[in-house]
Formats: sequence, structure tokens, C-alpha cells
Amino acid sequence: MKNRFLLLLIAVGCVAADWKIAEPGWRYEFPRDHGAHLEFKTEWWYFTGNLADAAGRRFGYQLTFFRQGIIPPAQRTPERSRFVVNDLKFAHFTITDAVGKKFHFQQRTSRGAFGEAGFDDGERLAWLDSWELRMDEAGAFRLRADGKDMALDVRLVSRKEPVVHGHDGVSQKAPGEGHASHYYSLTRLASDGKVQVNGETFMVTGESWFDHEWATNQLAPQQVGWDWLSVHLDDGTELMLYRMRLEDGSMDPTSSGTFVDAAGASTHLASEAFQMKPGDRWKSDATSADYPIGWNDAVPELALQFDVRAVLENQELRLQPVAYWEGAIEITGTRNGKPIAGRGYLELTGYAGPLRELQR
Repeated sequence: MKNRFLLLLIAVGCVAADWKIAEPGWRYEFPRDHGAHLEFKTEWWYFTGNLADAAGRRFGYQLTFFRQGIIPPAQRTPERSRFVVNDLKFAHFTITDAVGKKFHFQQRTSRGAFGEAGFDDGERLAWLDSWELRMDEAGAFRLRADGKDMALDVRLVSRKEPVVHGHDGVSQKAPGEGHASHYYSLTRLASDGKVQVNGETFMVTGESWFDHEWATNQLAPQQVGWDWLSVHLDDGTELMLYRMRLEDGSMDPTSSGTFVDAAGASTHLASEAFQMKPGDRWKSDATSADYPIGWNDAVPELALQFDVRAVLENQELRLQPVAYWEGAIEITGTRNGKPIAGRGYLELTGYAGPLRELQR
């Protein structure tokens, strides 16, 4: 799930019935499913990570490519003007400089009419101008992006096999047919490369998380947003939780999560298997959104409890037409009564206004 991102479902004159919906029974194949799924209306490739240089200077990053379908597959024709495109491409790029206490963010959008953006060209899985996602023959990913006062160039090697979220190939987001997505992650990617901030270059290493999700649906009417986190625990395990938030602030019962053990085996966590309790808050001067950036979470069946702390309070992406908070976090807690720590990413949507048209 994630804004993990965040995808704006733009009204373009076609209805969901023109697109394929996420249904049980999908059989994942890799590397095939790293590519685009053009029969679905929305899709995103979502990377987040925590990196540091040799001196311990810490950086967080997010780089996400989004595909928003415009022309349904049945209505596409092979011969037409290049100005008629099948989908809108956009991307979000952020760097959190923990020492410099600065959050950098940028958005790019494109119709891709002249090849300046697209998906699956044989070398790149996704690109938008100079921002790109590649995968080499060995299965390693390469991320590159640049912007005002920031740049990223990292190579990512997965230490575990892909993990599929949900049941029978679908991750349910709301009650009812079609309110679901196909969703998998590479939960622990060894990462190395370089980060640039304010003209200074840092050689970095660390760990990243990759979410890939595709669907044709929107939030249910009673849902206003979501709270999502992914964490790398220092015992070699990983955890993803998401809390679909209802109008009264409570958690929708379709919320869920996934725990991945040190060997890579995954366990689905239904909503009743975990708790996410908001703690410290931060209010944005720019949007007036009041975000719960601190949390107290627990997974009783794993004897796991932990507190979430934001690396920086202000990690809000103030974009048009939507704003959300997504940033680097640290966690401390216990598992089976023993101290545990970790790092990860937290995403908070719907606090600057209900995201009726968004689905992670």
C-alpha cells in the first residue's frame, strides 16, 4: 500500500468498468511483475530508504513513479497522434537531511508524448525526464533523480525474495469487490551510492524498501486517508502496517499488515492482530494539517511493541493538488522482552483534507 504513496485518481471521462480490477487468484511472476500492468488504471513503484555516510551522517529518501491510466485498453488504437497518450506519468522525490535538519521535496509530471516519460522500454522500468528506475540482468535496481539542492544515485540489491501482501494475491483496502490491489514488496534492499544536498556529495550505504502496487479503485466513501509504516528491525526482520482511517478517526477493519522473519517467510496480520496508537503531533504552518508523527504500536502475537519517532518533524510534501506527510523514522521497543530498534518510513495521508480520490 503506500503513497507507501500516493496516487491521484484524475477524472478523465472513463469509468472503472473500463479497466481490470484486482481480484483473488493473481499469480505473481518475477521479474515480469516488476513491470507495468497497463490494463489497470493506477500503479506505482515506491522506494524509501535510510542511508548514511562513513561518518554516520544520516539521510532518508523517497522516490516514487506513478502511472495514472487515461485511455482504457479497449479504446486504444495503434495509429494516432503522439499527443494522444494512454496514461499520465508523475513522480515524487524527497531527501531528508537529518543533520542539516532539512527536508527537500519535488514533484514532476508528464504526458510522455515525446518519450520523456514512460514505462518498460527494455532498459528502464520507469522514467520521467532524468529520474529513472532501472533493473539489470542480475536483478539489482538503479535509482537516479535530481532536483533543486538534491540528487540521488543508488544501487539496490534485494536480500530477500518478494513478499506478497494480503490473501490470495490481493490486498483488501475496503469492503466489497474491487476495493483491493495487487501488492508486493522487496522488504530489505542493500543500498549503496551517493546523495547530494546543497552542492555537497556523500557516499552512502544503508537499506531500502520497495513497494509495487496496481489496482483500479478509490477509497470507500467513509474512508478519509491512511497511516502506513514500514520498518527494518535490527534482528533482520521487517514489518509493514497500514491503518485505513475512517471519518471518525477509527481504523477500518480491512486494515492489515505483514511481518517478514529473518529467513524471508511472511505472516499476514489482520487488523485485530495489531494496534497503532497516535502520539506526538506536528502541525503544518503551510497547510494547517495536524499530523500524528509519533506512534505507539504493538503486535501482541509477535510479543512486539515499539514507539515511532520522526527523524524530522517537518517531512510534509506540499504539492498540488495534494499534501501529505512522508518521512524517515526511528523505532525503539521490545520483542519477547528484549530491546529492539529499527529504522523505516511513515506515511500519513488525508490530514490536509480527505483523500476521496486516492488509493495506496
